[in-house]
Amino acid sequence: MDIDILELSERKTRFILSGVSVSFANALRRSILAEVPVMAIDEINIYDNTSVLFDEQLSLRMGLIPLKADTKDFSLPEECTCEGKGCPTCQVSMTLSAEGPKVVYSGDIVSSDPGVCPADATIPIVELKEKHKVVLEAIAKLGTYRKHAKWQVGVVSGYKNVPILTFKECDLCGECVKVCPRDILNIEGDKVKIADNDIIECSLCKLCEEACEMDAISVDYDPESFVMMFETSGGITAAELAVEAANSIKARAQKMGEILDTL
Repeated sequence: MDIDILELSERKTRFILSGVSVSFANALRRSILAEVPVMAIDEINIYDNTSVLFDEQLSLRMGLIPLKADTKDFSLPEECTCEGKGCPTCQVSMTLSAEGPKVVYSGDIVSSDPGVCPADATIPIVELKEKHKVVLEAIAKLGTYRKHAKWQVGVVSGYKNVPILTFKECDLCGECVKVCPRDILNIEGDKVKIADNDIIECSLCKLCEEACEMDAISVDYDPESFVMMFETSGGITAAELAVEAANSIKARAQKMGEILDTL
């Protein structure tokens, strides 16, 4: 298996994964979306709420705010030594106290643990008018998307096969260049060419192949190479998400192996 990184930022990455089956590529995609644990607000104690939002609506908005945290410092409630009763190892207390007139943002949330905070400080929660007030305590816990969407850290994840374009001699009519939606084909001299860096931009639509009356263009793909991309909500970095997703696949495969050995 080979990995060639094309783009890497804190919240987004794009890379070529080679030497694997489509089953593994799809398993990695699913693991990125649903198997990596992150922190999210799971419980809320509302002490005062005179805003225009019902308690349930306010709680929903709070729960969907992405939280940034070092997940290695925490345990899943069901795996914690406290057996899910609540302790500093499996949960973090956060408070919000605001009075109008003002717009309350995620940056107004105060965490008891400096390492756990909203991934973005500018997410609007509620607009408070004159004399409106919100006072609450929120409990953040570790979880995965399998349990609830608020724990989904991989918000976008997808892949496609690496395209393979083959060119033969043609009359240089230019029809393939005109119909290409990605604008990656060019006529250079007496040939139709595509730059090496542009080949991964091909969407495999085969419009160029259909437009060529001489059948001089063949569009195919490598069944064991994939262009993968994903974005995160900000709870953890893109690099951390990729590593944790792969580790999740490895751990589940080992567990299945142990179960099969007992049969």
